[in-house]
Amino acid sequence: MTLGSLDVLASSQARHVLARTPCMTPPAPSETDREVVIEFRRVHYTLNNRELLNDVSLSVARGETLVLLGRSGAGKTTALKMINRLLVPTSGEAFVEGKVTTEWDPIALRRKIGYVIQDIGLFPHYTVTQNISLIPQLERWPADRVRERVKEMLETVGLHGKTFEHRYPHQLSGGQRQRVGVARALAADPDILLMDEPFGALDPMTRGEMQNEFKALERHLGKTVVMVTHDVGEALVLGTRIGLMETGKLARVYSPRDFVHATDPMATAYMSQLRVYDEAKGEK
Repeated sequence: MTLGSLDVLASSQARHVLARTPCMTPPAPSETDREVVIEFRRVHYTLNNRELLNDVSLSVARGETLVLLGRSGAGKTTALKMINRLLVPTSGEAFVEGKVTTEWDPIALRRKIGYVIQDIGLFPHYTVTQNISLIPQLERWPADRVRERVKEMLETVGLHGKTFEHRYPHQLSGGQRQRVGVARALAADPDILLMDEPFGALDPMTRGEMQNEFKALERHLGKTVVMVTHDVGEALVLGTRIGLMETGKLARVYSPRDFVHATDPMATAYMSQLRVYDEAKGEK
């Protein structure tokens, strides 16, 4: 199994966090104890006679981060796009806040869901301020509220002061652009945040910094997050739960600790890759 390059900081932080967690740590509240915000019921999706999702059922509780982990082509991004109705199930149902996605107005649904992707998707002819303020302006926020929100979001993602407000995307580093992408996704204060390989294009050091910053942001904002990654270290660091996907199926959902100790062949293969990477690093 080829997992690609595993991030140094993510893998070491994952081991540190898990190692210091007591064995008898009380389990997190289950979905039955908390409000379910996102739910799939036996979702299938077929394109050109190829089944991209096969009988996927899952639920995501308010305030948790579900990481969908799998190799390329496993169906992770397809599942993500079901949530904001960029795709519609061939059969089965996807729910957001108790309502089937096909019953939502698609524009209204997408405006209440932040979306962060690997290539960021900033408008190149817009300044940082214009990119971040786009959704609040579409929602007809008063101008003074928009200005305050832009400043607040820049501070939240670590781009302080007026240094960045009037810059264009090409004037920013990769890490700065990604921070702006996160700020834009959060600008209208959505309850749900979708992230598709958000840090995958960054160099290892910047990627580690962004993961650490996002972990702190998770705790501060309490959003409901669904993230896609093929990086097991990132999944262990950022996920409340990890959904392991393979060939369009959701094989199983784990807590990070359960994933590390799992005997399932797919989970153990991922952990073996992480250990091989660490052993190779130690030999140098």
